[in-house]
Amino acid sequence: MTFPNRKTEPAGGVRLSGWWRWAAVLAPGLILYFAPLPSLTPPQRHLLAVFISTVVALVAQPVPMAVSVLISMTLLALTRTVPPGRVLSGFSDQNVWLIFTAFLFARAVTGTGFGLRVAYFFIRRFGRSALTLGYSVAASDLVLAPFIPSDTGRGGGIIYPITRSVAQAFNSEPGPTARRLGSYLIVVAFQVNCVVSAMFLTSMAANPLMAEFARKIAHVDLNWGRWAAGAALPGIVSLILIPWVIYRLYPPEIRATEAAQQLAGEELRKLGPMSVRERWLAVIMAGVMAGWVSAPWHGVPNAFVALTAVCLILLTGVMQWSDLLAETRAWDALMWFGPMLMMAGELTQSGVIGVLSGGVIGHLHGWSWGAIFMLLVPGYLYIHYTFASMTAQATALYQAFLGALVLGGCPPLVAALALGYFSSLNAGMTHYGTGAAPVFFGAGYVSQSTWWKLGFVISLLNVAIWLGLGGLWWKVLGLW
Repeated sequence: MTFPNRKTEPAGGVRLSGWWRWAAVLAPGLILYFAPLPSLTPPQRHLLAVFISTVVALVAQPVPMAVSVLISMTLLALTRTVPPGRVLSGFSDQNVWLIFTAFLFARAVTGTGFGLRVAYFFIRRFGRSALTLGYSVAASDLVLAPFIPSDTGRGGGIIYPITRSVAQAFNSEPGPTARRLGSYLIVVAFQVNCVVSAMFLTSMAANPLMAEFARKIAHVDLNWGRWAAGAALPGIVSLILIPWVIYRLYPPEIRATEAAQQLAGEELRKLGPMSVRERWLAVIMAGVMAGWVSAPWHGVPNAFVALTAVCLILLTGVMQWSDLLAETRAWDALMWFGPMLMMAGELTQSGVIGVLSGGVIGHLHGWSWGAIFMLLVPGYLYIHYTFASMTAQATALYQAFLGALVLGGCPPLVAALALGYFSSLNAGMTHYGTGAAPVFFGAGYVSQSTWWKLGFVISLLNVAIWLGLGGLWWKVLGLW
């Protein structure tokens, strides 16, 4: 469990001080390792102990995430809990390379200035009022989301600085002038960032991880096209309603924002015409999107469509190999993502997830699958009040909740997608729920009580949209 902390690290973990960090990591693992649990065999118990300690380490971060996972991977091999040959199997998973290449795309988008150009384009074109300015922010985030698999990198690195600049252009600063425009834009930018993180397989780092969990537990294929199709209607409706609802509940004092369009125009003039590198990148990104959407017809895996694009980025000079080597987030993700997939697979193969899921569903015996679904999915959403990382919650709980839903008779595709979507939507409730939250909240435009109140209202709206309208949409798509 994690606790509110305004100084949350950008990676999404809460820093504990001194030996308490290590105590928090080791205690649950040692208890599980030595506790006599009749439902689990010693090898199962030992594997679960290492996994739980790893998840706690991802949250508490006594050391960087990749280091924690590297230690766990080595420990599993040295103790013979997992055969050494299988310990490295996670690095052969295609989803590992998909998220790796997505981080490289992010480097190209930001390094060429293409991301700023997209955001300023929408603001100049549509930012004539505070409400349409909110929609411009949402549209910018939506366009960038498929290629930037980090809500912190996309929201904090591109959307937040632009939002802050627009607020400053209207002399809206933290404090007495915050409500002029800045408070509204900050809340909207953060909330839509959570929505677009849910909409694409490559818009949040843990999404491919959950897709692999779904394949192993529920035996369903959450490819890029299926994930995007399931999120299309509820996602667009959320992006339409959220800026409007916030506008009604937390209205800005300034309604006409033509000056924002002038600011965006000035920034675009500073950027100048699109460079050759940007033009190549735009063509390559369009090709990637087409390749992902048409995957059911051509049969090329998503990861290799993405790797083809990386090759083209290098061959056309959009980025140099040294630039990609400097993208430390990609290499960091590669190091921790593979071993986590390995451990998740071992938990499923050894029967641990089945035991845990059976324990949950045993208390719901006799319930209809619809009732179980409407209990467990919102429960999965609101348990995020105790997490400071979307990835940590998905890693810790997605498998058990998915297993329980499937055992309870829920359609596997619906269960897998719903939990996947709410693994991003859940971050909007608090000021510490994801790495991007401290960036936006830390600007000082919105009080904590207001942030939480608006976050809770938006969570209810998302439940209604994604489980109500979304459920009907998934029926139209034939998912249940």
